[in-house]
Amino acid sequence: MGLVCLSALIAGARSGKLVSFPTDTVPALAVRPDRSGDIFTLKQRSPDKPLILMAASWQELLPFIDRANSDLPKWEQTAHKYFPGAITLVLPASDRGCTLNQGFTTLGVRIPDNKMAIAILQQTGAMLTTSANKSNEPPLRKMLEISTSFPSVWTLGDVIDIAETTGSGLPSTVVEWKPEGWLVRRQGAISF
Repeated sequence: MGLVCLSALIAGARSGKLVSFPTDTVPALAVRPDRSGDIFTLKQRSPDKPLILMAASWQELLPFIDRANSDLPKWEQTAHKYFPGAITLVLPASDRGCTLNQGFTTLGVRIPDNKMAIAILQQTGAMLTTSANKSNEPPLRKMLEISTSFPSVWTLGDVIDIAETTGSGLPSTVVEWKPEGWLVRRQGAISF
């Protein structure tokens, strides 16, 4: 499909198409949670590398994490401190969340600090995301590059400069909840 306007991107995302849009870190390659296989196929990504669930609000992430866990208040406290931002919280997943990444009982969740990404996610609901690149290659940073490299992806082509580098270029910091507390899995844009 290539470059599309904002309304087409949102409609495409809702209908299950792979889409790409800017975030605060690197542009996202995103898809509806029930279509995760599409990203793995497109990126030639190994299934042992989980995708991140991105949403516009903490409330939208709750159905995918284990809300019965007694540590939920600690997760919420951390989420309210760091979201929106370049941080991914890896939490015990609910039954629904466990279906998103094959073989995983945890799920990385994130709310990006980017007005355009939030505006899109408010319209689409939570989306499974990863960086826009083939596996083991550097993330693409311009919407024009993404559209050229992935012509089947509906890439945001209006309301922004498609030839401009987007985001910080740094990955999100990934922290995982363990019974003993938070464990930094990847140091990225935010110090934790």
